[in-house]
Amino acid sequence: MEYDIKDLSLAPKGELRVEWAMKSMPVLKLIRRRFERQKPLKGVRLAACLHVTTETAALMMTFKAGGADLRLCASNPLSTQDDAAAFLVKTLKIPVFAVKGEDHQTYYRHIHSTLDLKPTLTMDDGADLVSTLHTERRELLPGVKGGTEETTTGVIRLRSMAQKGVLRYPLMAVNDADTKHFFDNRYGTGQSTIDGIIRSTNRLLAGSVFVVCGYGWCGRGVALRAQGMGANVIITEINPLKALEAVMDGYRVMPMAEAAPLGDFFCTLTGDMEVIRKEHFLKMKDGAVLANSGHFNVEIDLEGLAQISSGKRMIRDFVEEYRLKNGKRIYLLGEGRLINLASAEGHPSSVMDMSFANQALAAEYLVKNQGKLGRKVYGVPAEIDREIARLKLESLGVKIDSLTPRQKKYLDSWEMGT
Repeated sequence: MEYDIKDLSLAPKGELRVEWAMKSMPVLKLIRRRFERQKPLKGVRLAACLHVTTETAALMMTFKAGGADLRLCASNPLSTQDDAAAFLVKTLKIPVFAVKGEDHQTYYRHIHSTLDLKPTLTMDDGADLVSTLHTERRELLPGVKGGTEETTTGVIRLRSMAQKGVLRYPLMAVNDADTKHFFDNRYGTGQSTIDGIIRSTNRLLAGSVFVVCGYGWCGRGVALRAQGMGANVIITEINPLKALEAVMDGYRVMPMAEAAPLGDFFCTLTGDMEVIRKEHFLKMKDGAVLANSGHFNVEIDLEGLAQISSGKRMIRDFVEEYRLKNGKRIYLLGEGRLINLASAEGHPSSVMDMSFANQALAAEYLVKNQGKLGRKVYGVPAEIDREIARLKLESLGVKIDSLTPRQKKYLDSWEMGT
């Protein structure tokens, strides 16, 4: 079996950590049991490019139980948990191509190794695998029947491909499922981003000024958690509706040029490039801390930061000190990559339970509807979203009301007014 990981001897540790994660993933467990019986993915060759974590290991177990032949690579060079990768390879015999800290060349070599499976189904987190498939491995495209995308950044890229007419097979935007972005993006990113910042810096948030760049679902989550720990939160935005919402939620809102001299911590969560640039770095306080929780390391202008710096050094794990030519020091966390996975463990298992339940059921849906879907980006069907929410509530022991026949009639009619 082909694979490329750090150390197979880490498998026992990985197995224990996967076991711990799965205790908080009851919905995926129910799906895995059904997949074991029904084998809905039998004959499917699945190429997955995801963060290689303990929760992802639980998802891979589900796909294998469903009959899929699969390969997995990392969707970010710093997000791999090497013990989880070892567990997948040694214990489950699933080919994994991922090493925490891998360089750019290795990262793409691993994507190619995953695509060597000649997939019929793809699973992506950021669309690097799909992009590589459409540019460098086009000979494989006729065999691909569908795919899924996990994150906001990837969905943006795929919709651009569909709009320009270059997308060659149907993709499902798992990120846009309500049981994904309402919970994973807001609560998962919120908690794990703050966790990553604190683990890498051991700095106190209470009383600090914390600048959140972008007020989408991820930004909302980080702002909420930073505020909850006593930080004075500032929001920067380019969307007037989101900016207005941030104001109504009680935050100060201003342009980055005005926030730069005020912030102690800065965290980007926009999905766009160069959100914090040279002119902003130069205005920052001595000792300002920069972190990114968007998918790619392009939100902080690293090239611009290097140009105005006289030197840099690694002062703590995942903390680089840049000494600016004006004498000030700025601290960059996790190379500007996803800080919640670079220095922490990513989202809590309980929210990934819903995200990966969406991935599993979306894959099953694509297989069942093979040949019926066009070359565009689809949302997750509402019935899948509702079923995942129902199962999650059931696992939590929470009960809700149901409509009476008269209530259903009222909602379905136009005659019954006041």
